[in-house]
Amino acid sequence: MCEKIKYALYRGSLGALALLPLPMLYRVSDLLYLILSKGLKYRRKVIRTNLRNSFPEKSEQELREIEKDFYHQFADNIVETVKLLHLSDREVDRRIKVTGGEIVDRLIEEGHPVVLYLGHYANWEWVPAITRHFKTPEFCAQVYKPLRDKAFDRLMLKVRSRFNPISVPQKQVFRTLIRWRNEGRKFITGFISDHRSNAAVSHHRTTFLNQITPFNPGGEEIGDRMNAAYLYLDVEKTGRGHYHFTFKEIKPKDMEEDSPYTRRYMEMLEETIRRRPGLWLWSHRRWKYQ
Repeated sequence: MCEKIKYALYRGSLGALALLPLPMLYRVSDLLYLILSKGLKYRRKVIRTNLRNSFPEKSEQELREIEKDFYHQFADNIVETVKLLHLSDREVDRRIKVTGGEIVDRLIEEGHPVVLYLGHYANWEWVPAITRHFKTPEFCAQVYKPLRDKAFDRLMLKVRSRFNPISVPQKQVFRTLIRWRNEGRKFITGFISDHRSNAAVSHHRTTFLNQITPFNPGGEEIGDRMNAAYLYLDVEKTGRGHYHFTFKEIKPKDMEEDSPYTRRYMEMLEETIRRRPGLWLWSHRRWKYQ
């Protein structure tokens, strides 16, 4: 009963907020920016450490500009995610441009499930809107880690189902995807694979943003078992609440390396981040384990 009440409160308050048009929600975002960056100083130490280590060549002024850009985007992500509770298809089509959807169709028609790699860059919660820009997959899936707050987790699953993807819990992804493949299903699965990897269990390392970085090649290990094709989703912010998503084939530089597709994905993600650094999730403790 307690969980039901909490869910009703979350759903009612955020649902009412989502009824506001985006221009008004961006005023809320501007207030959130001030609260997060000036008031709470949300994870400022983590953000500044990450930026300083990632861009040793940049001046303090340049790093502060990136930090400011991050807080603005972080606040925008919050209101844009809430807006998914009441976001029309017409509004989505006006704000999102997708290039390369035909690549997904071609790979699926050739008999490959598609593993789509992306990062915590710009607004990843709007990424499922890409499903409106290809035709062949029977369905799309996204891997997620359940939240501790069960009521809020339920609400986030509703938000993330706006474009009808199937949300697969992280611990079930291997057997679920293999089962779909064995059943002959045609599908694409999104992996956000720039999160922290536990160095105690991961023996894979690469250089990412100027730092030796452990990584987990789980998506590639599953993909290899399915004879999957690998794509990267490049993201560009073209205006406030406007994004351009581009599908790019991942072509490893050296197939003799371990986890060549994951390594190449991380290189492509770094290229995206360096293009406009402030849009990445710098508050994440990516390099906690060294």
